[in-house]
Amino acid sequence: MTTVLVVDDSPIDRRLAGGILEKDSVWEILYAGDAEDALDAVRRQPPDLIITDMQMPEMNGLELLTAVRREYPAMPIILMTAKGSEELASEALRVGANSYVPKRSLATDLVEISRRVLAATRDEQSLSQLMRRLTTRHEVFTLETDLDLLMSMCRYLQQVLTESWGLEKIERLRLGTALEEALLNAYYHGNLEVSSALKLTNHHDFYAMANARLTQEPYGNRRITVKFSLDDRQALITVEDEGPGFNPQTLPDPTNTENLDLPCGRGVMLMRAFMDDVAYNDAGNAVTLVKRRPLRRSSVKSGAATGSGPY
Repeated sequence: MTTVLVVDDSPIDRRLAGGILEKDSVWEILYAGDAEDALDAVRRQPPDLIITDMQMPEMNGLELLTAVRREYPAMPIILMTAKGSEELASEALRVGANSYVPKRSLATDLVEISRRVLAATRDEQSLSQLMRRLTTRHEVFTLETDLDLLMSMCRYLQQVLTESWGLEKIERLRLGTALEEALLNAYYHGNLEVSSALKLTNHHDFYAMANARLTQEPYGNRRITVKFSLDDRQALITVEDEGPGFNPQTLPDPTNTENLDLPCGRGVMLMRAFMDDVAYNDAGNAVTLVKRRPLRRSSVKSGAATGSGPY
């Protein structure tokens, strides 16, 4: 059965909201008189939905939202707002609340909004479960030399891999860093042919030259091709620019302490640190990043992390 936790320090408002939900739904309604009681209740029995007042003593609804999100990132939360709490509600929505209902509209809106939030949450969970059963995916993108497009590409690949493999936050961040470096290298050093060495003499000139070349031939009309292949064991991402290429062997060793502050090679170092394999083509204008699917913790603990078991 669907469980809904109603949190409000006012017994009258708490029972009013709960009574509306009990009358017009078949959900089990749980109650908490303040945020601390709510946190205890969530830890004992995580509900399907939390509906909380914004203005409460000790810990308000925004602080409760933040605390719940730390332990239960996917927990849907609806705010009940009264006059004077609009600013807090706006901040709560910004940091992750799913919706809100003014207290004056509880009778007409609370059940319907709760149903929509629960349906959206279940749809998202179903999509996540579906994506984790993806066996093969192959896509090719041809992008203009445009930073906004490249950053959208980076976020898209992060999202696909996160949904498909259930990546933890640190893995997602590392993946994003490696992808961003590959795409930026193709943009600045590949298509626009701006050398990292210029940063050593004048950081401003580096970006000024890049911006100027966006409107010059042949630099501005070049494309970046991103090839993305995914199966149940690994992801292959190839980023290819239309520049003249380079010899990766000429890069200074970024692990050498004498070279750590040099801009040359930093992107390659980060790619190699965060991906399982990094390889350039012979021309030096395409790099392939390999990311193997992380082992599931449950498989490791159960001793099943052998052969194809974890996948």
